[in-house]
Amino acid sequence: MVKVGIIGGSGLEDPNILLNPQVVSVETPYGNPSDHLIEGTINGVDCVLLARHGRKHDIMPGNVNYRANLWALYSLGVDVIIASTACGSLQENVEPGHLLFPDSVFDRTNSRRATFFDGSYSQAPGVCHIQSHPTYNEKLRQVLISTAEKCQLVHHRTGFGVCIEGPRFSTKAESMVFKSWGASLVNMTMMPECILAKELGIPYATTALVTDYDCWKEEDHVTASSVMEVFAANVDKAKTLFIEAVGEIAKIDWKPEILRMKTEARQSIMISPDVVIPFLTVTP
Repeated sequence: MVKVGIIGGSGLEDPNILLNPQVVSVETPYGNPSDHLIEGTINGVDCVLLARHGRKHDIMPGNVNYRANLWALYSLGVDVIIASTACGSLQENVEPGHLLFPDSVFDRTNSRRATFFDGSYSQAPGVCHIQSHPTYNEKLRQVLISTAEKCQLVHHRTGFGVCIEGPRFSTKAESMVFKSWGASLVNMTMMPECILAKELGIPYATTALVTDYDCWKEEDHVTASSVMEVFAANVDKAKTLFIEAVGEIAKIDWKPEILRMKTEARQSIMISPDVVIPFLTVTP
């Protein structure tokens, strides 16, 4: 049976989506995760929920311990991870309240620890040159897309986001440049979560809930209060999506996909192939 990790972004860390929730404390070799993790079930499927910014939403994007968050989910045995994230739109047709399933990301962050393989942990030796394309697991991404269609949620199947350092929003000049690049979204948490999941060999896909038009439109300038207002009005869409998606994920045998991803991750590490890396060792 599959075990699903859920990383909840702003407003989507509600433990009530789980049946029989149990709070779990996890220590990792990379420090403490953003908060306690919550284990429970959704439609009979084991799940682990983690609030990216902490349940009080008191951790800014650049201070989130992404490595500890991902490691904590790995240590509790999750097989796949689905995530949510609030995003600004950079395209007219991607409207506030819509969902979008990103297929790539442009990284504009500059101060985040973006690899497990930095010499700080003995069981993660060497240097990892992980492939960043495809950024998200396509098999899992398609499950989210098909579930959104089933639930009749307005969504966009493709598009890439620009991940900025934050916590400030973009200037208009930045927003206009990002828009000119063809980006659909601007966001503060898309990186390095997806890359760290790849280093662990865990299928990962995210759902962007569009909250605003950033500041490239003359009549719409994003504010923190407006983001949370739109998110609160539309958060049930993402909850519906995740509850239904967990059931669809459970119908799939993920072992071949996990084996493929862990094999690719192991082959990305510049170290003798004889060195055993426990978290990338699986039995076919």
